[in-house]
Amino acid sequence: MTENKVNAPETAKEAVFFQSNAEDLKNRSVVKGYDFNEGLDYGKLFESYKNTGFQASAVGNAIDEINKMIQWRLSDEPLAEGEEDDGLRGQTRCKIFLGYTSNLVSSGIRDIIKYLVQHSMVDVIVSTAGGIEEDFIKCLAPTYMGDFALKGQELRRKGLNRIGNLLVPNDNYCKFEDWIMPILDKMVEEQKTNGTLWTPSRVINRLGKEINHEDSIYYWAWKNNIPVYCPALTDGSIGDMMYFHSYNTPGLVLDTINDIRAINNHAVYAKKSGVIILGGGVIKHHICNANLFRNGSDFCVFLNTANEFDGSDSGARPDEAVSWGKIKLDAKPVKIYAEASIVFPILVAETFAKTFKQKSKQELEMNKRPIFD
Repeated sequence: MTENKVNAPETAKEAVFFQSNAEDLKNRSVVKGYDFNEGLDYGKLFESYKNTGFQASAVGNAIDEINKMIQWRLSDEPLAEGEEDDGLRGQTRCKIFLGYTSNLVSSGIRDIIKYLVQHSMVDVIVSTAGGIEEDFIKCLAPTYMGDFALKGQELRRKGLNRIGNLLVPNDNYCKFEDWIMPILDKMVEEQKTNGTLWTPSRVINRLGKEINHEDSIYYWAWKNNIPVYCPALTDGSIGDMMYFHSYNTPGLVLDTINDIRAINNHAVYAKKSGVIILGGGVIKHHICNANLFRNGSDFCVFLNTANEFDGSDSGARPDEAVSWGKIKLDAKPVKIYAEASIVFPILVAETFAKTFKQKSKQELEMNKRPIFD
């Protein structure tokens, strides 16, 4: 019997070098990194990120996406049928929502956020309770560098609280209590005598006015009429203070319904909407859900370390938000899997800071809604 001979090397070669089609790749960029032989140019370095691959490419694409938010004007769009050009379309901007978690305000990223708010570069802010109170506390006393490896038991005995590799003395919260309690007293009095309807955003606005400190994010938010929403305002030291205060001067009421109406309307009436969200949880969903009411944001950048495998919204990729109508079908959203303290300064440097131009008073007013409406 004659055995069939198999040419094993040829079979293996066909398996390894399965034929590809050049047509499938003709519109794709070639992978190429930065060449330091050409000298050090940070603009070109970060531009090269797009074609570097992995998360560098996500950073490069996010820079482009944020620049689109900044540069868009209504005059870029064709006039609707029957619409006349009133000469103001060139001053109607994209409304930019910025969300961030409290740890970033505890860190030095707070100073970068303050810069954005100081110069009215963002239009709507959403943060957690810690992201509110830590800003005020830093105006009263500093946060210090520590170490991730410091022992919790030892720190507790010393009255030191650890946030990652940062340290906050208990004394800072005592100073915060001394500062905020008289303000809460005034709020209760104004509620009873003037019928003031306190919402979380109105409380934050008032605290920003009272702190009267140029290092504060919320001082500048108050000064520039930028609304700040915090759907979980009681989930932090502010909530602790309100708890203690309720036994001494009961009666303070917070209305969350007016705030949800306000943030949703910021999205509904925006001609164009862009979102930048640092972290996950309530701040991510609160902004995305507001944009659902306009059938999704037009531009979107997520920056966090969470993954999607547990089904949580924190780790969900932008495409999941598209399925809910929270990001538009034709948008080109970007998610960066990275820690924000590393990446956000790069994003701001290559977008807001690089293209900054002082806006006229008319342009600022055109793109605002009444802060408590």
